[in-house]
Amino acid sequence: MQLRRILPIAVAIAITALAQSDPWASLRVFEGKWEGPTSGKPGKGSTTREFRFEMNGHFLSQRDHSVYQPADPAAKPFVHEDFGFFSYDSDLKKVVWRQFHSEGLVNEYALESVSVDGKSLEFVTTRIENLPGFRAKKLYRILSADEIEEKFLLAPPGADFAVYTLAHLKRVKRSRGGEEHRGR
Repeated sequence: MQLRRILPIAVAIAITALAQSDPWASLRVFEGKWEGPTSGKPGKGSTTREFRFEMNGHFLSQRDHSVYQPADPAAKPFVHEDFGFFSYDSDLKKVVWRQFHSEGLVNEYALESVSVDGKSLEFVTTRIENLPGFRAKKLYRILSADEIEEKFLLAPPGADFAVYTLAHLKRVKRSRGGEEHRGR
């Protein structure tokens, strides 16, 4: 009985200690290439993501490319691209993320929470450049080392957050010959 009470506390302490010694611990799973279906306000489509550590491991870069099929077959697909950089702000003691969008927006996020098991992460905007009054969240749920669910939530001024897009990503793996293929 005592063990059941102590074990969750011990796990939480261990995860907190790891995060303090390695601010990137909760983000290392993202490193690599990902792809999968996406859906939401822009429609249904496909998306790719790539995350990689840069500059001696001080930054994590991120690139996204999503193509949404139009409702009207005569219309062109909607293409969204963004790239960003994660860094560790030692004053805030938080990972921050600056994300630059093809629509001319810049989202600045802070990592606000990581679940005790390390499988859910919540990034919340501290500022959105060129979209005054809006707020955004990125929620990640790590389903396995090779599978992630990503939710992007948006809130117009004075409104609550609502899901804007949902992506189900699987890791793209490299074979011994260097060719890429989908994860499990």
